[in-house]
Amino acid sequence: MTTAAPPDNPRATPPAPAPTSAPAPEAPAAPAVRRLPLAVALALGLALTGYVWSVHGAEPGVLLLLGIGLGVGLFHSRFGFTSAWRQLIAVGNGTGLRAHALLLGTTATLFTLVIGTGTGLFGSAPAPSAGPLGAGLLLGAFLFGVGMQLGGACASGTLFAVGSGQSTIVLTLGGFVVGSTLAAWQYGLWRDLPALDPVLFSDHVGRPGSLAVTLALLALVVLVTRRVQARRNPPPVGVPPAARGTLARVVRGSWPLAAGALVLAVLGAAVLLVSGGAWGVTSAFTLWGSKITGALGGSPESWAYWQEPQNAKALAGSVLADKTSLTDFGIMIGAAVAAAAGGVWTLHKGVAWRTAGAAVLGGILMGIGARLAGGCNIGAYLAGIASGSLHGWIWGATALAGTWVGLRLRPYAGLTNPKPGDGVC
Repeated sequence: MTTAAPPDNPRATPPAPAPTSAPAPEAPAAPAVRRLPLAVALALGLALTGYVWSVHGAEPGVLLLLGIGLGVGLFHSRFGFTSAWRQLIAVGNGTGLRAHALLLGTTATLFTLVIGTGTGLFGSAPAPSAGPLGAGLLLGAFLFGVGMQLGGACASGTLFAVGSGQSTIVLTLGGFVVGSTLAAWQYGLWRDLPALDPVLFSDHVGRPGSLAVTLALLALVVLVTRRVQARRNPPPVGVPPAARGTLARVVRGSWPLAAGALVLAVLGAAVLLVSGGAWGVTSAFTLWGSKITGALGGSPESWAYWQEPQNAKALAGSVLADKTSLTDFGIMIGAAVAAAAGGVWTLHKGVAWRTAGAAVLGGILMGIGARLAGGCNIGAYLAGIASGSLHGWIWGATALAGTWVGLRLRPYAGLTNPKPGDGVC
């Protein structure tokens, strides 16, 4: 396939899309609104927000609303981490990873403004997310990369897929909770793995310098993925159904990946502004599993994990007062609203046993991996890179290696991978 010659003035003209083996297909028209699921999701969102706001206060109520917004943005843009890495490794299509770069760069810019000015709401003091560099990070991120290809979704993807009614991913979520709880139970086995202290770029080159380093690295990611895509000439990314008309598309979807990246960056920065900490996902799964264990007669409060001061308060308190649980619940509700508005909310049935087993196993691996690494694709990869922390970059590179292994295991679970001859990937 030949590509057009470069423009005479590349500074004035946006770069041409990276070449694919065929033009992207036109988006099919969105089905009619699913009125009953939409009404149920809206009622649930309103009722839960009202309850949280009245019982636990304004800050938790705002966090729940931000989670609902994140769920709408994730689903309407179909913003994926699992699929983006699968498409890059399997056929060389870097469209999704370039969307990651936009999300990461925009979030890093907003984080720099919020943290650099010390601006926080509800008395919060915004702080960057930084993790230790060691065996736990490497092993955990690798297991997460394998698990998300078997489970069919990452941490954020699991939540918005469950909200949209995908029954297979409910199994992934169950495995996620089990794996996270097992890791907390056996905290003593891995908490003392060898590690170096966290590295924040801002400690060495200041906050403006940290942002410049991050943006430069992200620009390199964009360049490399474009070169890879030009060489491999992969199938285009599939296009989900979309409503016709600008206003209808805003409300019912689907959104371009770039629009989703910008919306998610703004909402993620708002979570930092409200709570003082970056958006996360998987610590809530550990809390839910431990609460269930306690309700069934176990004693999670005796586990070393929950005796850590920063964790003990969460276990002793209400799930509806936990920051990460609130945004997680919000994501599922927001995704249900978005899917129903787009006419595609469906309760899937009849999961093949091999696929079901892979979903559970993938969730368990991700749950264990997230605890070992101190975060997932959101809490470590997104929050880490946006904070100018080296551990975020190491997490991403190691999870990409795990993705390569996961792709080779998917056929054993009856799951397919994109191929160069496909119409879309």
